[in-house]
Amino acid sequence: MGGLGRPFLYPNMAKKTPSKKSKSKSKKSLFKRVLWTCAKLIIGLFLFSILMVVVYRFVPVPVTILQLSRCVEQFQDEKPIRLKKDWEPLENISNKLQLAVVCAEDQKFLNHNGFDVEAIEKAIEHNQKGKRMRGASTISQQTAKNVFLWQDRTWVRKGLEVYFTVLIELIWSKERIMEVYLNVIEMGDGIYGAEMASQTYFKKPASQLTNSEAALLATILPSPRKYSAVNPSSYVRGRQSWTLTQMNHWGGKLDYEKPPIHKK
Repeated sequence: MGGLGRPFLYPNMAKKTPSKKSKSKSKKSLFKRVLWTCAKLIIGLFLFSILMVVVYRFVPVPVTILQLSRCVEQFQDEKPIRLKKDWEPLENISNKLQLAVVCAEDQKFLNHNGFDVEAIEKAIEHNQKGKRMRGASTISQQTAKNVFLWQDRTWVRKGLEVYFTVLIELIWSKERIMEVYLNVIEMGDGIYGAEMASQTYFKKPASQLTNSEAALLATILPSPRKYSAVNPSSYVRGRQSWTLTQMNHWGGKLDYEKPPIHKK
């Protein structure tokens, strides 16, 4: 023991100052923990995305981000909230409408694996000329975007669209892609899906649509809040006539087992 009032400190009890080496190890350890946390998050999101695609292979999609965002827009504009939809299995949706949307939107739908490379190349060439922007999204891409993603033109969203398009092409059948597409697609202000559009515009179920009615609905799909199925413009009527001609070229029926080789 030391003298009175001056306690003796053993050498190993003295306060040590952390060395540079220990600080470096601490930083490396923190970096590894952050990196591992990020890796687990990415893996978790990856597995969750696959799970959602598998689930929606069998289960109706309850609501989409687009539908919710439209409701928010209506609330912000102080308009009545309108979200009208009625899920129907593909067998309850007229084959005429299935054919019409293929003829109007994506004639290689039954043959491609989610992407129409030729259409993409033509769209890029067209857009580089400074003309009005032209899209090249297939029905598969539109379905992936409508079900799993938000609506904008950022590269992040486009990249995720490619990812989800690959997933649904691998996990879903063409019939399932068409079924989901025709049940979630926007077909008017607050109107979603073929059944609700048919009931709203023609007062009949989607299973009873005529060729003309099916072609009209397919024609307004690119801009369903701009083009009207109730008071169609001359442009819409022209596109409707063109779609009907294409439907005749296809034999008036969409055959998922024997798709014709046909180009626009």
